[in-house]
Amino acid sequence: MHPLKILLIEDNPAIARQIAEFLQIQGWQVDFAHCGALGVQLAVQQIFDLVILDLGLPDLDGLQVCESIKTQASVNMPVLMLTARDAIADKELGFGIGADDYLCKPFDPRELVLRCGALARRHQLHRCDLIRVGSLQISHRNRQVHRNGQPLRLTAIGFRILSTLAQASPAPVSRSALIHQIWGDEPPGTDALKSHIYSLRQAVDKPFDTPMLKTITNLGYQLEPGDEG
Repeated sequence: MHPLKILLIEDNPAIARQIAEFLQIQGWQVDFAHCGALGVQLAVQQIFDLVILDLGLPDLDGLQVCESIKTQASVNMPVLMLTARDAIADKELGFGIGADDYLCKPFDPRELVLRCGALARRHQLHRCDLIRVGSLQISHRNRQVHRNGQPLRLTAIGFRILSTLAQASPAPVSRSALIHQIWGDEPPGTDALKSHIYSLRQAVDKPFDTPMLKTITNLGYQLEPGDEG
């Protein structure tokens, strides 16, 4: 499993530092949000392997934050809730609005690490191997792409970009989310994304009548179903 990129939404600095230390020991990257509104914003703008969400936030109820992430983010990201609310009714409510796991405070950080790893693996295993968007078909297992039955030749990065856009389709994906998904916090110095998008268009759109890869001004890119098929 690749190193995880995790969004931690926690308003208590001491708890956030403690959690981050254990996660970073695993080689995982941790981004922080000290309030619910910022957490939702980051989850919508970027793509994370996992969201760790404290329910007791100062601005928004954590359940509202979870629901917003699940409905507004371009891809489905697992959400692990941290809370002192240990009643079955509270857990039922959390799972009902989309939470994927639940850990009650106080907790052992080692258990949190184990749950994060298991949750991320489960999410990858349950991801559909075959994604279809219109006449486009993407197979993660053998890394093959076909459009209208014709095989397309893509670079490794082109495949990752297309796969990310396909999973989000028909919702757009921001430039920043794509850059983080492909290169993490160390993107190339030049506008590499623009170059890869150009090459991707040559493979996905140029041989066909209907363009599928759209540029959304001031936002990013979107994969729309083609008309042929």
